[in-house]
Amino acid sequence: MRLFVRLLSALIGLALAAAGVLLALEVGWGWWRPGRGPLFVPWDGWRDRLAELSWSDPAVRYLAIAVAVVGLLLILAAASAGRRAIRLTDPANEVSVTTSPRSLARLVGVTVRAQDNVAGAKVTATAKKIRVRATSRLETEGELRPRLLETVSGLLDDVPLVRRPKVSVVVDSPKDRR
Repeated sequence: MRLFVRLLSALIGLALAAAGVLLALEVGWGWWRPGRGPLFVPWDGWRDRLAELSWSDPAVRYLAIAVAVVGLLLILAAASAGRRAIRLTDPANEVSVTTSPRSLARLVGVTVRAQDNVAGAKVTATAKKIRVRATSRLETEGELRPRLLETVSGLLDDVPLVRRPKVSVVVDSPKDRR
């Protein structure tokens, strides 16, 4: 979602910058050649059309509703794109400590990859759940999964998390495919 908000902000910023450049060109053209008409934007036709409308026209009301809905959607997108920090226990009353899900995933990933017979691991973490997908060539899932669960649980005991996330471990092994 953060990527969407960043792209959307860049696009809106570029559109506003382009509108500003067009406005500056039109104003400069109007000062340099008064009475010659618009340079790029047919604003005089727009002015005449807008003069015919009133605030009670359905087109104006529908446009206002559409702008309000788009504005609410933008606010919701921006609000949901906040950082997803994972809270740690506070060392003092005036101090609050957080970590990122990426940092927690890296910590768990390094610990899992250091285990015997683990060829690789992919870890994703949120405040509620940690998912570990490990690969092994020498052990089956039944042999390796309990050991990895115990290792990750031991690691989470050492990390001062406010709320302990659920742990899910999946092991991919060629021995299981036979």
